[in-house]
Amino acid sequence: MDNNATGSTNTSDMLRLRPALFVCDIQEKFRNVIFGFPEVVSTSRRLLKAASILNLPVYVTTQNRAKLGNTVPELDCSRAVVNTDKTKFSMMVSEVRQHLPKGTPVAIVGIESHVCVLQTTLDLLKEGHPVYLIADGVSSANKEEKPIALRRLAQAGATVTSSESFIFEVMGDASIDQFRKVSSLIKEEKEINQKGLETLASRL
Repeated sequence: MDNNATGSTNTSDMLRLRPALFVCDIQEKFRNVIFGFPEVVSTSRRLLKAASILNLPVYVTTQNRAKLGNTVPELDCSRAVVNTDKTKFSMMVSEVRQHLPKGTPVAIVGIESHVCVLQTTLDLLKEGHPVYLIADGVSSANKEEKPIALRRLAQAGATVTSSESFIFEVMGDASIDQFRKVSSLIKEEKEINQKGLETLASRL
């Protein structure tokens, strides 16, 4: 019997690795500035719920919180391994590095695609972490910056994917204990997920 962290005997290879979810700078000050901000929040909320069900670690940052505000209240970051403020654009600050195991796959949501998300991804790739850029969960103030950033990061070795595709890849098997709960979550938010894809991923 496989005695893994999830308690399932059919855990996928990806789930065994316990991929991390990075939530990058989704703050109040950006609410009326970032293109598709409501969709970024919705996708991030869905991934946070899935991460809770699947027992995946979460890392959260804010950029200059005193000036730009806290993480938006729609996102429950209470399970975060790290929730830290920064001035550096990359999320790979000392607090995150101290807790992130070597080689851990990382999925990223947040803003902005061409600044903090990009620099975080490049740092992660440089340090040997597989990176999944969630296309329906990242954006920029100027929507034209996003496809440029994602193309560059894909060329650098990151995987560009959707939130739903990533969730199913992590699960890997419909017989795992958590499948029913995660599947219900996805079904409940099907229309919201569709809006996120139409707004944030249709131009890639």
